Amino acid sequence: MALAKRRDVNTFPGMKALLTLLLLFPLLLIGQEVTYLHCGRLINGESDEVLTGKTVVVTDGTITAVEDGYTQPAEGGEVIDLRDRTVMPGLIDLHVHIEGESSPNRYLESFTLDPADVALRATGYCEKTLKAGFTTVRDLGGSGVNVSLRNAINRGYIQGPRIYTAEKAIGTTGGHADPSNGRNRELAYDAGPAEGVISGPEEAYDAVRHRYQNGADCIKVTATGGVLSVAKDGSGPQFTQEELNAIVAAAKDYGMTTAAHAHGTEGMKRAVIAGINTIEHGSLMDEEVMDLMIEHGTYYVPTLSAGKFVAEKAKVEGYFPAIIVPKALNIGRELQATFKRAYARGVPIAFGTDTGVSPHGDNAREFIYLVEAGVPALEAIRSATATAAGVLGRGDDLGRIRTGYVADIVAVPGNPVDDIATMTEVNFVMKEGKVID
Repeated sequence: MALAKRRDVNTFPGMKALLTLLLLFPLLLIGQEVTYLHCGRLINGESDEVLTGKTVVVTDGTITAVEDGYTQPAEGGEVIDLRDRTVMPGLIDLHVHIEGESSPNRYLESFTLDPADVALRATGYCEKTLKAGFTTVRDLGGSGVNVSLRNAINRGYIQGPRIYTAEKAIGTTGGHADPSNGRNRELAYDAGPAEGVISGPEEAYDAVRHRYQNGADCIKVTATGGVLSVAKDGSGPQFTQEELNAIVAAAKDYGMTTAAHAHGTEGMKRAVIAGINTIEHGSLMDEEVMDLMIEHGTYYVPTLSAGKFVAEKAKVEGYFPAIIVPKALNIGRELQATFKRAYARGVPIAFGTDTGVSPHGDNAREFIYLVEAGVPALEAIRSATATAAGVLGRGDDLGRIRTGYVADIVAVPGNPVDDIATMTEVNFVMKEGKVID
C-alpha cells in the first residue's frame, strides 16, 4: 500500500493566504471596541414574540452577532449584564419639535429669545430625549436652529438623538406655520418661500428648494389649519391640490420624504393624493381618508400625546391664547377616538408624539396611549423601531437588533408586553455602540 504523499500548504490554492489571515486576525481586532450585551429578554423589532437568553455582540458601533445564550467574550471584550431587563432597538419618534416646549410664555419667545438662546436651551431637550431611549427623531419644523442642533450632535459637540429635520415647515399665507400670524400691523410682515410661506405652485417649488439649501432632510407641510397657531381655523384645507402636488414633486427631486400636518378631511385627501408619505395628527379623519391612505400606503403618525396635553392645558386659564382654547378642547377629544378607528380599519401606523407640544423626555407615554387604543404592545414598539426606520428610509440599518445594523439599543426593566408603562422607564441607552451615561 503506497504511503500518502505529504503535501506542502503551498500546493493548496489559497491555503497560504488563509493561514496568513488566521495568524493576522488577532492583530485586526486591535483597536476595535467589542461589547457583549447579555439580554434576559430581547425585542428585536421584527419577531412576533419576546426572545429570551440572547447575547448581542457590538463591534465599533455595529451589531456583529446575535447569539443564543450568554456568550463569554474573547480577550478584551466587555460584558454588559442586562439579564434582568428587556432589550430592544433604539426608539424612533417621527414627530418632535426639538427647539422648544409648550408654556404660557411660548408666544412671547419669538420676540424675547435670540437663536443662540433657543439653541442653548434645546441642548437640554436633546439630552432628555436621548436618555428617554429615543436615539432617532424627526423634527417637523422650527426656526432653523434644528439644523444646527442636528449638526452639533453629529459632530459630537452635544448629546442627543440622531435628528432628521424639516428645518422650517411650509405653510400658506396666513395659514398654520405662517410666522407672521398674530402680530400687530407694526410687527407683521409678508413672509415668503424663504420663510416657508407660499401662494401658488411656483412658490411651492421655491420653498422646497429653500429648505434644501438650508440643510433640511425632509419636508413638512401644514395641509390644514392647526390647533396652536394664532388663527381661528384649526381644520380647513390650506393648500390647493396643485400646490401640494408641486411640493411633493419638488421634494422627490431632492430626495426628501414628506409629512403633512392635517386635522380636517379635505386637507388630508389632497395631501394623500399628492403622494405625501405621512399624515400627522389626522384628528378628524373619516373612512374615505382611511381607505385612501391604505390604497396609497400613506402612514398615519397619530401624536396622541399632543392631543391629550393640549386638551388638558386648555382647561388652565391663561395657558393658551383665547383663540386657541376651543380648538385644543375639540381636537384633544377627537384624536384618540379617530386613531382607534383608523387602526382597526388597517391604516398603516408609525410612531410620533409631537413632543415639544408635550414635554421632552415624556415621548414614551405615547406607547401607553397606543395600547389603550387597542394596539398590541409588540406592534406599538415595532411602530417606533422597524416601521419608523422604514419611514425614514433607514430600514436597512436602523430599527432592528440584527447583524449589520447600527448599534442603537435600549433596555427597560420588566417586560413591556406585560406592562407597557415600563417603556417610560428606560435605564440603558446605547447609541452607535456608545453607552450613554
